[in-house]
Amino acid sequence: MNHQPIDQLALSSQDPDGRLYNDDLKPAQPHERQWNTFSLFSLWMNDAHNAGNYSFAAGLFLLGLSPIQVTLGILGGALIIFGGCCMSGFMGHDTGTPYPVVSRLAWGIWGANFPALVRGTVAIAWYGIQTFLASIALKVLLLRFIPSTESLADQSFLGMDLLGWLAFLLLWAVQMAVVAKGMEAVRHFQGWAGPGIWAVMIVLAVWMLWQAGWSISWTEGGGGDRLSTGESWYQTFAAVGLTVGVLATLMLNFSDFARYSPSRGAVVRGNAWGLPFNWTAFALTSVIVSAASVKVYGEAVLDPAVLLEKFENDFVVLVGTGVFVLATIGVNIVANFVSAAYDISNVNPKRISFKKGGIITSFAALLSMPWNLYNSPEIIAYFLGGLGALLGPFFGIMAVDYFLFRKGRFSLPDLYDPTPRSAYYYKNGVNPQAVIAFLPSAVIALTLALVPVFKDVAPFGWFIGAALGAVAYAFVTRGQAPATPAALAGVSRPEVEPLLD
Repeated sequence: MNHQPIDQLALSSQDPDGRLYNDDLKPAQPHERQWNTFSLFSLWMNDAHNAGNYSFAAGLFLLGLSPIQVTLGILGGALIIFGGCCMSGFMGHDTGTPYPVVSRLAWGIWGANFPALVRGTVAIAWYGIQTFLASIALKVLLLRFIPSTESLADQSFLGMDLLGWLAFLLLWAVQMAVVAKGMEAVRHFQGWAGPGIWAVMIVLAVWMLWQAGWSISWTEGGGGDRLSTGESWYQTFAAVGLTVGVLATLMLNFSDFARYSPSRGAVVRGNAWGLPFNWTAFALTSVIVSAASVKVYGEAVLDPAVLLEKFENDFVVLVGTGVFVLATIGVNIVANFVSAAYDISNVNPKRISFKKGGIITSFAALLSMPWNLYNSPEIIAYFLGGLGALLGPFFGIMAVDYFLFRKGRFSLPDLYDPTPRSAYYYKNGVNPQAVIAFLPSAVIALTLALVPVFKDVAPFGWFIGAALGAVAYAFVTRGQAPATPAALAGVSRPEVEPLLD
């Protein structure tokens, strides 16, 4: 697809009150499309290379899955995420718009606020939690290299000691500073943070393998009990579902980044290198480290910071732990901050820019006191698990609407037109068909996520929700043709973009 310069004045003039349009939600111009294959690959390196995903892979190993089974499970999930991110990435690349604007196609110009705010709420909650987790590692560094800070750990305020507050607020400010400079700053930051953590992981893997005599078991898990054949198969498939669950949030709003890509090919290549290859390689490295730790220490070590502390060289500990902290900042910005900033901006584009949306995100995350949220597994399970269960139906509806119902055709002017002449005005700005398809799908997805009796099915809740949302939307739109501006208002509009490059 040859992207021509877009007449921004024409788009903004049809929405003079700024109800749907601002400079951050506008379609990306050709000169802004700088997120090439390496940029998107770096995005996935940042999303994969962090302590949380190390612990995720190591945790599957600790459940009793062998290194081979963990790798296969994560590879299966990565392949599914690859397909989903290519679809949402194509939507962003084709339209040049972020997720909240893409959602207007299926949900209507006002209805799009609903899926955007649900995604934004999940992002804000996880943004606070990830910042808190990174602050724990920073706190360990401060205690080791500045012993005098130990006195701050003896005083607490609102559920966290003063040293924890110092570490949290420092990282909170760093993240805000990066995103406040815009998406180009995000692109440059992730360009070196992802490779940095790879260097630390390779050092950890080589060191642990050397400690283990260069020999680990590839067929035995790290748990105390050997799993039966049936249980092994279930846990392997559950690993696929859990991997998709970990990345389902970013898959929904991948258009936030792909809108800046120069071509669909760049989206496919960046996702291919970043997901099936890089994500699986990082998981394999994590499991190798965990398997070696069983042989060396008698148990699987789930936190890479714990392993780094065992190094006697202070420089290695400082650099290694520091890189893990920066990597956590990277994944937090990519997976949570950017999405929430766009989603909040979409609520009131005239008054809330991407930068202001980011500031609101930061303060909302701070006010949620994520350390209390993280320390309450029940809240995480029910609040975040419930909201996360809604992401499957959202994705299913979005994908069917764009690829099957519209066949990739759309009208950019109508995405920014707040009047009834817009093709996406539907009924008072909300598409009732999307609502009808969403409600039963969401009820089932929430039931699977929240009712304990369905705990064995819970890892596959996203698949079920996405499939139900897709089928329901295909059913309610069957036999209909997408509305066009001419059909609704009898006025001439710039024609829609084609599906293919």
